[in-house]
Amino acid sequence: MKFGIYNSYWEKDWGGELTPYVKRVRQLGFDLLEVSFANAPVTPDEKVLELGRTARGEGILLTAGYGPPKKFSVTSDDPKEVEAGIEYLGEIFRKMDMADIRFIGGGLYSYWPVNYSAPIDKPRDWERSVIQMQRAAKMARDYGITLGMEVLNRFEGYLINTAAECRRFVSDVGAGNIGIMLDTFHMNIEEDSIISAIHVAGDRLCHLHVGEANRRLPGLGGLPWDAIGEALRAENFEGCVVMEPFVRMGGQIGADIKVWRDLSEGADDAQLDQKAAESVRFLRGAFTGE
Repeated sequence: MKFGIYNSYWEKDWGGELTPYVKRVRQLGFDLLEVSFANAPVTPDEKVLELGRTARGEGILLTAGYGPPKKFSVTSDDPKEVEAGIEYLGEIFRKMDMADIRFIGGGLYSYWPVNYSAPIDKPRDWERSVIQMQRAAKMARDYGITLGMEVLNRFEGYLINTAAECRRFVSDVGAGNIGIMLDTFHMNIEEDSIISAIHVAGDRLCHLHVGEANRRLPGLGGLPWDAIGEALRAENFEGCVVMEPFVRMGGQIGADIKVWRDLSEGADDAQLDQKAAESVRFLRGAFTGE
């Protein structure tokens, strides 16, 4: 397993300067950095190339995350929105290739966050999404990219809420470069058992996000990390384990994730660094059994 953290842990808005985080996470004891790639298509090529060069130089693996906005939803009633979404994904894949990023995960199969004031037709949207993810998988395969279908809780998404649903969706798509992406935060809301969900995902589990029930760093709450590690080892999981903590109020991230109180407890960047370093040491022990 490789252990990483999402750059949004330190940020209040998506995107921004990504390269400085590469050396930072290496110094804190991580193997990889996950970055928000929502703005990648409009990011200058040189910046994307620099990100890749820096990561290779520091020996840090890069992975990416993306939650399409409504205007790029592949389940839309408007064919123009669907085509715009597929075209945007294609540009993201091109930029990922430039930075040598071979994995991207999130609610790629729909849009995020969901507007629940509009009518929901899950069976219809499921069929549409499967067709469009088959197209996306084919484009991604040309770049050697794997797509992670993230299982989201009911308040953020409606199409895939459990590991069992995701396994069925991935099977319906039928592409070798599409897998299941689980997140302990979402599983804690939707699954009867986090451990059972990992076993349901089984050999199709390609990526794991981790965080406590309130989205703080692993080890600061009550989730059964040792048991989660045992389940991952039992399934021979060798993918990436990425911390996705959201602890700061304000900005677009705080608004989208609904952070209405300071979960960092007033921590400055240096203190956030220290807590992240402690958390990855804790998680390595819990997940590797060493």
